[in-house]
Order: sequence, then structure tokens, then C-alpha cells
Amino acid sequence: MAKSDEKNGFEYLIVRPEKGRTVDLVRYMLWGDIMSGVNFLETSSDEYLAEQVQLAADHPVDRRLIIVVSILVRKIVALLRKPLEYTGYAVEFILNLLSLNANLCGLIYNLFHGKVVIPQRDTNTFISTIGHLDGRIDLFRGHNLKIELGNRLLMDLCMMASKLAYENDQVVRNVVVNHWKMHFVDFYNCWNDFHKEMSTQVFILCDKPKDATLILISFRGTEPFDADDWITDFDFSWYEFPELGKVHMGFLEALGLGNREKAITFQHPLQMKDTNSSESTKSIPSNTASDFKKQSSRKVMPEMGEMSAYYTVREKLKELLKEHKNAKFVVTGHSLGGALAVLFPTILVVHEEKEVMQSLLGVYTFGQPRVGNRQLGRFMEAHLDSPIPKYFRVVYCNDMVPRLPYDDRTFLYKHFGVCLYYNSCYIEQKVEEEPNPNFFGLKYLFLEYLNAVWELIRSFTMGYKYGPEYEEGWFSVLIRIMGLVLPGVSAHSPTDYVNSMRLGKGRIVQMSSF
Repeated sequence: MAKSDEKNGFEYLIVRPEKGRTVDLVRYMLWGDIMSGVNFLETSSDEYLAEQVQLAADHPVDRRLIIVVSILVRKIVALLRKPLEYTGYAVEFILNLLSLNANLCGLIYNLFHGKVVIPQRDTNTFISTIGHLDGRIDLFRGHNLKIELGNRLLMDLCMMASKLAYENDQVVRNVVVNHWKMHFVDFYNCWNDFHKEMSTQVFILCDKPKDATLILISFRGTEPFDADDWITDFDFSWYEFPELGKVHMGFLEALGLGNREKAITFQHPLQMKDTNSSESTKSIPSNTASDFKKQSSRKVMPEMGEMSAYYTVREKLKELLKEHKNAKFVVTGHSLGGALAVLFPTILVVHEEKEVMQSLLGVYTFGQPRVGNRQLGRFMEAHLDSPIPKYFRVVYCNDMVPRLPYDDRTFLYKHFGVCLYYNSCYIEQKVEEEPNPNFFGLKYLFLEYLNAVWELIRSFTMGYKYGPEYEEGWFSVLIRIMGLVLPGVSAHSPTDYVNSMRLGKGRIVQMSSF
């Protein structure tokens, strides 16, 4: 159960739902049988496992419920991996078929006249499920206004870029160039060695091709029908680094910085100084979508350093900062993308990339899960809060994902940074932690469902109250109806995050400046 790791102060804990049995979950949940719960854990040493057993010994029923729900969700999602994948393909195809043929009536008309437009994946007209959920692509008040720090235009750009990251590279290029009138740099498909596929996506843009003042990096978030993404969000496995703290293992894997099947692989990329960075990355290719199109269909392990999201983006960022002397950079992402967005500068700090970090304008995340423990937060606050805050974490109402992984005695996940919390009326509060931090607490259950009913009713009035761009289509309303069963999932929709940026009230936040 417990493994010995060749480490010098490095510890890890891996939750493996496949290791234990359903009866073990029942024993742990109902009777507090600690050894049944421990069957799902793998640690760096027997001594460390004993510590976790001691921590778990006093878990009350509600804390045990949190752990059981997490393991059950991962088990169920893993079983549904292929059905989810096929469902996702079908849903995206149908949504695009309807969209390209002017919805159902247009499709019927085109069918009778032999003019049906068939969707083609990886083209600039094939839109993701997220894109159909919220069809807005233009920036707030258009692209002509200068994006100035201290108002909501930069936040809106970050949220729109986070939403755009769910699209394929052709759609991203089209929107950035033709709608936002900005310079598209590149789109990257990057290797996750644990998943054994190109499952991390990120794109980069500049505000203009010459003498740029803003570089934006946007990581793709949790895709609705991607089982691996949801499993990562519900995972609370971590790797502990002596000076850095505990870091979420799944997010490190998404950045291409290790593989839990050989836990020691996390050590070298996160040494406090990346002494071999120039050697490990000097031959890194551009890793564009076209470069990897053939390789992404193969389940062959490439050189991790050559295709990892962290090293690929870092080297491109250095190149851009050298080209644009006055540029500052922003990192952003929604959901899982938000976790990668805050971990990217974290690793830059670990690698002592001081010159790069001096050009950091800010990190803006939306619906971001927790990425580590309190020690990690203190480590990064020293770099992101001085002289003024540079890290802003936006949370909408009952969104489940920012409440994951759980803030628990055993797993100790903690948020850090400035939290901008928006309620269902889009009123902003600056708080240390969003209400109901672990979501599944019984105390908030009734209010969550009551709020889901209100959000469904509200979806029919948004267009009348705020204008046509806020009108919610049938697909968004369908998600609201699903929210009557799973309110935390519907609240994760990018729609509410875009609305929060554009309709939010009570914004009193000091931003960093050029």
C-alpha cells in the first residue's frame, strides 16, 4: 500500500479509487473504519501513511462524506470515460449542425433542398460545447477602447480569453485577429505523461504585433465531456516539496512536470532552481497544433521536456519579452485552466526566473480549484502580493469547482490570493474564502437548490433587463434545468463569469500597473 520513495524531504499522497473496494467506502463512511479508508491511499513511506491514519482517525461524519463523495465521483466518472467521450462528440456535432443550418427550422429546410451544411472539426466554424453555451465572442464595449488596469476591461479580456481557450486553434486565431483586432501568437497542444496524450491546451496573444505592451497566456479549463479533467478536479493527491509546500499532483501533471506512476519524476522539475533549464529546453519545438496533429493520436511517450506546457510556454514567453521590451504579461484560465494559470508563475518563482517575473502584470482566474496547501499560499503571496496584489481569483456564487479539492484536515488544500466573490445578483465582495468552502456541507444544501431555481427564472429575463447580448439560449437554459439537480455544476458555466465581469457591482480592487 505504501511505497518507499527516494527522496530528501519530499513526500507525497496519492488517492487511488481503483485500489479499494466499494465495501471499504461503506465501512469508512458508516463506521469510521480508518483502515478501510486507507486502502485508497498510496504514500511515500510507511511512516507517512501512519501520520495520515492518525489525522483521519478523528474525522466526523461530514468530513468522511467529503472524502467518500470524491472517491465515488472519480470511480463513476472513470467508468463513464468512453460514454462521456462519445456523448461529447455527438453533442458538439449536433450543436454545430443546428448552428450552421440556422437551427432546427433551417436544418429541415436545407435537408429538403439538399443544402445541409455538415460540420467539420478543427475548422474556424466548428464551435465547442462551451462556445455554444455562451456565444459571446466580442470584448466588452468593443476592442477600440484601450484596456487600462483598474477597470473591468482587462478582467473581461481575461475571462473572454479563458472561454476562448476551449476552442480549436482555428477558431482562436479567427476571434483574436478578426474580432479583437489583436495579434495571435500561437496555440499549443501539450503532453500529459500521466494521461499519455496531448491533453493540455494553451494559447498566447499580444495586443499588437509590434511594440506590444500586453502579452496574454490563456490555459484551457475543464471540458464538459472530458472524464480526465473532472477526475483531476475531484482528485486530492499531492506532492510535498520542502520549501514550497504541498502541490496538487494532477495539475503538475497537466503542466508536464511529472507522472504519479513514478512519483520521483516530480522532484527534478520543481527543484528550487532549474539549473538545467537551458539544456532541457533549448531544442523545444513550437508545439503548435499542426506540429502535434499526427503525434497527438499516438499513445507513445515523447520527451516530456519538449512537449510540456510549462517549458513550452516559458520559452515562448521569454522570446516575446525579449522582442517586446515594454510588454507585461497576464496569465488566465477558467476552471482547470485557472489552476494551471496560477501554477505557471509559481514554477517560474521556483526556478528563480526573476527577470520574467518582473514583467508579470497579473494572474486572473475564474472558477479555479485549489492548487495546494497554506504553505504554498504563503510562499506565493510573498511574490504576488508585493507591492500590490497581482493575483485575483474570481468565484461565482455556488460554483462547485472552487470548492475542490476539499479543505480538510487530512488534505489541507487552501486558497490564497484576492478572492472576488459574486453572488447570483452579480454583486461583488472581496473575501478571503468563498462561502460554503467544501460545497457538500449539509448546512448550505437548501440554499443551493433554492438559488438554482432563481438562476433558472433569471435566465428568461436577462435579455429583457440587460439587452440582447445577455439573452440565454435554449442550451444555456437546459444547463440551468440540470442545475436543479446539480447546482454546483450549472454555476460553473462561463456565462455567469462573463456576466459578473460586465454587470458586477461593488468593484473596489487595486490592480497592478505598467
